[in-house]
Amino acid sequence: MMESSLPDLEAILLVGGQGTRLRPLTLGTPKPLLPTAGVPFLAHQLARARSFGVRRIVFATSYKASMFEPAFGDGAAFGLSLSYMTEETPLGTGGAIRNAAEALTAGPSDPVLVLNGDILSGHDIGEQVRLHRARQAAVTLHLTEVDDPSRFGCVPTDDDGRVTAFLEKTPEPVTNRINAGCYVFTRSVIDSIPKDEVVSVERQTFPGLIEAGELVLGYATRTYWLDVGTPAAFVQGSRDLVLGRLDSPAVPGPAGEFLALPGAVVAPTAKVEGGTTVGARAVVEAGAIVTGSVLSDDCVIETGAEVTDSVLGKGARVCAGTVVRGAVIGDGAVVGPGNELQDGVRVWPGIELPERALRYSSDV
Repeated sequence: MMESSLPDLEAILLVGGQGTRLRPLTLGTPKPLLPTAGVPFLAHQLARARSFGVRRIVFATSYKASMFEPAFGDGAAFGLSLSYMTEETPLGTGGAIRNAAEALTAGPSDPVLVLNGDILSGHDIGEQVRLHRARQAAVTLHLTEVDDPSRFGCVPTDDDGRVTAFLEKTPEPVTNRINAGCYVFTRSVIDSIPKDEVVSVERQTFPGLIEAGELVLGYATRTYWLDVGTPAAFVQGSRDLVLGRLDSPAVPGPAGEFLALPGAVVAPTAKVEGGTTVGARAVVEAGAIVTGSVLSDDCVIETGAEVTDSVLGKGARVCAGTVVRGAVIGDGAVVGPGNELQDGVRVWPGIELPERALRYSSDV
């Protein structure tokens, strides 16, 4: 067993995106701070990076940048040293990495880990860094194998692990390996990205390195991997963490059917399961059924309501006899009695739906 620690490894965490696919949850909170298995999403990434020996992380912020430092401070609570670099105007993935690199202390030949702020991954970061160092690559990309690569850009490699191309989404992909959004850069390669310009590493930097004959490596795994960009995937990520399908040192409790945060009240006759998180001071009343959902702080699920595969923002209320499936309910919204909300519906913050305002079935 090779040593798992990577002393003094520095990382850049890309957290600048607007999280448009997760609206209305991201109207008030940036996606990386949304509660996931009881803690802000990024807490899982910070804890995992720390477990592989990362000690210093630079946040590359843009959207709602001022909310990150109050959430994580100097990182001492995580055993990390954190610093924050903000882009005044979004610079793309490459520009963001280049901008954040100003705060690094790594030397030109040192490896720098780059993480995307919306990915949950169970792969061995230590192994990826060791491969990068052993082969003296310019960049080493984590690749994950998916069943349907047509929805992603795919990344073919030769027998030696060298990346040969970056192919945009295509109906007939040549490989089922896709870019999994975790990179190890040699510091000098980051410094070669133009400063203060909009640059995409996927469309410009990586193809440019390949064309120039630099070694771009792929580190392919079939471990747990999830992009939490959509409401369904976000709920799945939280659920998998609560159930223990992906191990995270940041989950504030043992793995199980549900996780209840301090002050949460679940009635004895309520049924809460499937990796549900019940937020602080949230209430699940008698006879309610909650499956595989994220209930944020101060939510109320009234008697006999059913909530499945859904996310409820802070202080949202689902009234008696209402069915909510695959939905996103914004902060402080109230879904009145007898409503039926189905897959993909989004209720904006503060909205109050009157009794029986929305139905999918014809029964009364």
